[in-house]
Amino acid sequence: MRNFLLCYITDRRQLSSVSLAAVIRETLRAGVDMVQVREKDLTSRELIALVEEALSATREPGRESARVVVNDRVDVALAGGADGVHLGAHSMPVQVVRRFAPRPFVIGVSCHSLGEALAAESGGADYLVLGPVFETPSKLRYGPPLGLEKLRNVTSRIRIPVLALGGITVERIRPCLEAGAFGIAGIRIFQDCESVQERVRELRAQFK
Repeated sequence: MRNFLLCYITDRRQLSSVSLAAVIRETLRAGVDMVQVREKDLTSRELIALVEEALSATREPGRESARVVVNDRVDVALAGGADGVHLGAHSMPVQVVRRFAPRPFVIGVSCHSLGEALAAESGGADYLVLGPVFETPSKLRYGPPLGLEKLRNVTSRIRIPVLALGGITVERIRPCLEAGAFGIAGIRIFQDCESVQERVRELRAQFK
């Protein structure tokens, strides 16, 4: 799969007046490499419409290599023509999805430990999202943050890309990269800013 660094995870409930479709289009135009459509309460029809709208943004000049994946809903991802699916702890097993959705369909998996990461890789995942690396309110149910050493432990044992998630700020990008992360994934880092274009420039600067 194409090397990617920045993954925007959607959450329209954290948005104020702007529509999610507009934010997705803006983040893709800003240079985000992947959008994970994570709107668990939408109907299949609503999700497919959102996926199709996101995909239309990837067809704009210069954005053809960006990916759109759907959280959990393999059926929606396939029906909507998405580039892949992102699986969680209670999703369909990655090896099952891989059997009927061969590459180039992308499969990502959320992991919270080395054991989960190794299982996901052996099952056929293309990338992992590991977290929470740092403390963040949305991930308190997963217990204490993993920290950079556990991130390093996972990246040293895993061959596929690992994205750091949880409490990610601009200042924390470089330490995550030094711990072996391939990139970062997040919600607020892309939604809670005055300019997505400027935020992406800030993040890209950390990779130099």
